[in-house]
Amino acid sequence: MNTLHTKWKGPTLLLALSALVLLFFACGQAETTEPEIVTLRVAVPTFPNSLDASVAAERNAQNVSWQLFDSLVWANEQNVIEPALAERWDVSEDGREYTFFLREGVDFHNGEPFNADAVVFSWERGIQPHIEWSDRWARAESVERVDEYTVRISTAEPDPLLLGVMAQHWNMVPPLYTQEVGDDGFGAAPVGTGPFQFVEWVREDRVVLERNDSYWREGLPLVDRVVFRPIPESSTRMAAIQTGEIDIVNRLSFEQADALERVNDVDVVTYPIDRVFYIAFNNLTTGIDQPTMDPRVRRAMNYAVDRQAIIDSLFGGRAQLSTGLMTSSNLGYDPSVEPFPFDPDRARELLAEAGYPDGFEIGFAAPAGAYTNFEQVAEAVQGYLAEVGIVTDLDIIESGRFWDLEAEKQLPPLFGDSWSERSGESLPRLRGALGGWDASFSAWSDPVIDDLLDRISVTIDQDERAALYRELHRYMQDDPPFIYLYVPETFEAVRSNVRDYIPRAAEDYFLMFTSLD
Repeated sequence: MNTLHTKWKGPTLLLALSALVLLFFACGQAETTEPEIVTLRVAVPTFPNSLDASVAAERNAQNVSWQLFDSLVWANEQNVIEPALAERWDVSEDGREYTFFLREGVDFHNGEPFNADAVVFSWERGIQPHIEWSDRWARAESVERVDEYTVRISTAEPDPLLLGVMAQHWNMVPPLYTQEVGDDGFGAAPVGTGPFQFVEWVREDRVVLERNDSYWREGLPLVDRVVFRPIPESSTRMAAIQTGEIDIVNRLSFEQADALERVNDVDVVTYPIDRVFYIAFNNLTTGIDQPTMDPRVRRAMNYAVDRQAIIDSLFGGRAQLSTGLMTSSNLGYDPSVEPFPFDPDRARELLAEAGYPDGFEIGFAAPAGAYTNFEQVAEAVQGYLAEVGIVTDLDIIESGRFWDLEAEKQLPPLFGDSWSERSGESLPRLRGALGGWDASFSAWSDPVIDDLLDRISVTIDQDERAALYRELHRYMQDDPPFIYLYVPETFEAVRSNVRDYIPRAAEDYFLMFTSLD
């Protein structure tokens, strides 16, 4: 024993004690090391105009913003309506009054309580004319507080799509914060009850969101942080997914998706979407007194464009010719309505009948970088119209500015765009694009269309509603408010470690279910 004690004296003892101290601190550091932050990186092809879901102008801006919010109800992957911030609801016998019983104990990200007052405030704000999607909020005639966690919502007539529209557009907002910062301030730094909360928005560079640890859906979301990167050029998005800089990219071309099939650690996602592409006519502002006011001219322009050639050359044939503003999956789609054939001779005949044998000149615009190959589509349409004497001055406009001008109804008499729909019915899309002055992104008004849409809106019986859709479908072929283009498939890509990224037919997605291996 003495020998053993002797060996631990002097410098040897000091070295041993030093080693023990180092080991202790090393263990302590290991125990207190911060857990790794799991970050999901998503590329979007457009610059959001706002992060307020009631103001976000198009699908990509909405996809970013809706990660922050909840509505009273939720539409699942099969478009079945489920409870969200409302735990349940009752509907009156006449179908015009809904009583919602709200989820208790939910707070907004800033600590304000979610309650009936927040619902009433959100609706009163949402119906204001300067809110982009005010027509969706205005489907309700009144929203009243019954008690702290009960609201009564009334409609002028039975509304078969009310719950679906609420799920898509009624983002609940905190009254105190929203009034404090104003609508512009709210759009720049929003607060909701959703699975993620806002961190920062560096314009044209990134939007950063972080996990809401107090989210009412227990166990969600599954990642700590989401970073959205606006990358307008699809080739740059493709390079970013290849190098691992980005985890999810969308709106790739067919050729890019085909190339990515052969890239290690990248999976291609392909699916048909409920989105219609078109060239819109304007009869509200810039199109007044233009030749396009004549339906013969509008039919001629549909005959003039070889849309199948555009589909074959730009999309590898992976799209369907559009016959209206409905898709084949929508209620009331009429398969007997055939696409306009490519017939430039018939186009010239109609132009001559309308008094324009030599054609005419007209303004034309399209958004930049918003949709796959859409600038090339617009250029192809320009070329086909020129062959029948219609000369267009095509202006490719930065997408955020384009949608601002569209909302202000100040785009040229012709403009290219598209519209997706999440509800399974085309009524919201038809209202949005053909609602005249009452709809933010509409450039067209027609009393026949208005009457049919009004009747569809209050018809509860599904078969009767489908019959009205078919009548409208046929009318819009005879008197087209658009050059109908195509209904595409879409191509996206994810890194192979991404799990449960489930985009829907309207290209929308909810990242609370998505995780990374």
